[in-house]
Amino acid sequence: MKWAAMLRGINLGKRQLKSAELKGVVEGMGFTHVKTILASGNVVFEAGDAKPEALERDLHAALEKATGLKSEVFVRNRAELAGLVEANPFPDEARDRPSFLVVSFHRDPVDEAAIEKLAASYDGPERMVVIGRELFTDFPDGQGRSSLIPVMQKARLSQANTGRNWNTVQKLLAALGD
Repeated sequence: MKWAAMLRGINLGKRQLKSAELKGVVEGMGFTHVKTILASGNVVFEAGDAKPEALERDLHAALEKATGLKSEVFVRNRAELAGLVEANPFPDEARDRPSFLVVSFHRDPVDEAAIEKLAASYDGPERMVVIGRELFTDFPDGQGRSSLIPVMQKARLSQANTGRNWNTVQKLLAALGD
């Protein structure tokens, strides 16, 4: 089975990891058809019948051993990514400004009640929708100008996650093929 792995916080500040290093680590684990996507900690690969929890754990351990970098890893297969693309609650925004639509990938289901409570008390232009274990956030003015992210961090709403804009989600899905 083909998988997309997304690493948290790669190539931000001092957390640098070259695509070639990431590819080498994944190939060194015996996975095949390895391809990195962009330079932000995304890789697709073939891993047979591996379980997602094992992939996340083993990729994390292999990266730390090979590079010293500790990064949360989130994996999704093609069906999961295709399903989330189909379920996108913001299709117009995805079409018109895909770099401002962010999907946050989580290991466990997102606490929808907590997100709704935050949204009700927050007066910014961003909109959030929970679908399963993913959080879709529309940042109409971009993430850089948003005051939502610090509010979310202060509220400690969620376990570890990693975000990808809609362009990257589409590239990952395309890289997984049919």
